[in-house]
Amino acid sequence: QVQLVESGGGLVQAGGSLRLSCVASGITFSLYGMGWYRQAPGKQRELVAAIRRSNTNYADSVKGRFTISRDSAKSTVYLQMNNLKPEDTAVYYCNAALGDSGRAYWGQGTQVTVSS
Repeated sequence: QVQLVESGGGLVQAGGSLRLSCVASGITFSLYGMGWYRQAPGKQRELVAAIRRSNTNYADSVKGRFTISRDSAKSTVYLQMNNLKPEDTAVYYCNAALGDSGRAYWGQGTQVTVSS
């Protein structure tokens, strides 16, 4: 059974930092590209950051503020979020995708709220 379990969300003031973690189980972690998505109320889910092997990509809105990383020994992907803004408020979801196979899994989400 595949599980992606996120943690680290919460309430923070603008300019603050949070680190999200996602622990994966039931998959061969090294084979999967990992990503963080977010969905704000009334908006579509959007890609925030992704990492595949050592290659990373970021949404323009978070470049220079967020950093995605992975620890294969712990089957964990992280999202370090600095200089948070109110517009970063959303539910953040972890995603694991196996190349172009179409096989993908989602976590349950963790709420991030940034107050102004």
